[in-house]
Amino acid sequence: MQTCQGIVVRATGSWYEVLCGQRRLQCRIRGKLRLKGIRSTSPVVVGDAVTCEMDVDGSYVISAIEQRRNYIIRRASNLSKESHIIAANIDQAMLVVTLFSPETAVEFIDRFLVTCEAYKIPVTILLAKIDLARQRPELIEEFRSIYERAGYPIVELSATEGEGVEHVKQLLKGRTTLLSGNSGVGKSTLVQAIEPELDIRTGEISQSHNKGKHTTTFSTMYPLSEGGFIIDTPGIKGFGLIDIEEAELAHYFPEMMRYLPECRFYNCSHTHEPHCAVVEAVKRGEVAYSRYESYLKIMDDDEKYRK
Repeated sequence: MQTCQGIVVRATGSWYEVLCGQRRLQCRIRGKLRLKGIRSTSPVVVGDAVTCEMDVDGSYVISAIEQRRNYIIRRASNLSKESHIIAANIDQAMLVVTLFSPETAVEFIDRFLVTCEAYKIPVTILLAKIDLARQRPELIEEFRSIYERAGYPIVELSATEGEGVEHVKQLLKGRTTLLSGNSGVGKSTLVQAIEPELDIRTGEISQSHNKGKHTTTFSTMYPLSEGGFIIDTPGIKGFGLIDIEEAELAHYFPEMMRYLPECRFYNCSHTHEPHCAVVEAVKRGEVAYSRYESYLKIMDDDEKYRK
């Protein structure tokens, strides 16, 4: 029986496209293939290293999945304990955010960053549609202050004008990069600016709701001409966290973590305890209040799921 090792480059939930050398195989999953310890909506995701076997009818099936070195995961739906793994085996993530048309919610940004911190995936924030954002320079300055202080590099980007595209290309070289963000922030437009030969659909902003239309239906991994891969993901409206313990949450806010050793209590929740160094840092403006507010909301949400 013919076998090959490859990487999943597209996952639709029923069919999986696997890159085996120069060949692209359309595969199904063999039997009840499942990963230990993960309740996921799909056992195979883009970025997975898999073994494919030719079945008796000449079609290919995925018979085994190699252990993942990391992945990006979110809660599958509201108040669900099931997870949705967006992609696996990632070298870095790029989160595309916009201050206008549409405005990316701070809480969404922070939840995504927490997940990347938890799985040790470095993140670059791409501040897109910067040509529109420059109408309000004070908002750009405030945004940069919050996230650069937290330790995240920010690239100002206008894919339509070409600004920042070359910088992003350099960051992508030779690496597997997850590109994520809400619908309408310009992910697919950016991918086309980086690789003009790729046929990726783009959509306009819905004027009635000022939100992006979904143009990417499934996560897809594209090989880059200068080396590496980029994973274009469907626009995500929400980002529910999963498998993060309450006691660990502050460790995934880098600017908060710096103050943890100064708290009076080793198990400080940074909410109500006396002599909490994190709360004091928030009061002094050394930790952005918006980030601390996201921390509190994530803790509150986690309480709901634990009930």
